[in-house]
Amino acid sequence: MKKKILVVDDELSICLLLENFLSENYDVTTIRDGFEASLWLEDNIPDLIISDIQMPQMDGYEFLTKLRKRGFTKHTPVIMLSGKSESKERIKCYRLGAQDYLTKPFNPEELDELVKKNLYPTLSH
Repeated sequence: MKKKILVVDDELSICLLLENFLSENYDVTTIRDGFEASLWLEDNIPDLIISDIQMPQMDGYEFLTKLRKRGFTKHTPVIMLSGKSESKERIKCYRLGAQDYLTKPFNPEELDELVKKNLYPTLSH
């Protein structure tokens, strides 16, 4: 059975790119904002979440904070995506509980390695 990945990003192009890139090996669900993703998570538990930071309604920081307060998703690995490369952004994500941070535009090979690292932490690549 394929591992489930939830992608949360308000940019349709990023959602399509990630879905296209990841769907061969994973069961991918894309949702366009943090609020809708929070509702989806009430009935679904993904193995990994990839979330943008800058989104309307509920940004990635708020989404990550809510995620970490919920019992079922408290330990779900999260990779944050952002157009900002400043270390203060990364540090904030790590402090809120993200496992990784990837700057847009991202290298698909790097994304693939981060996904594998978070889904299969005991395997060495």
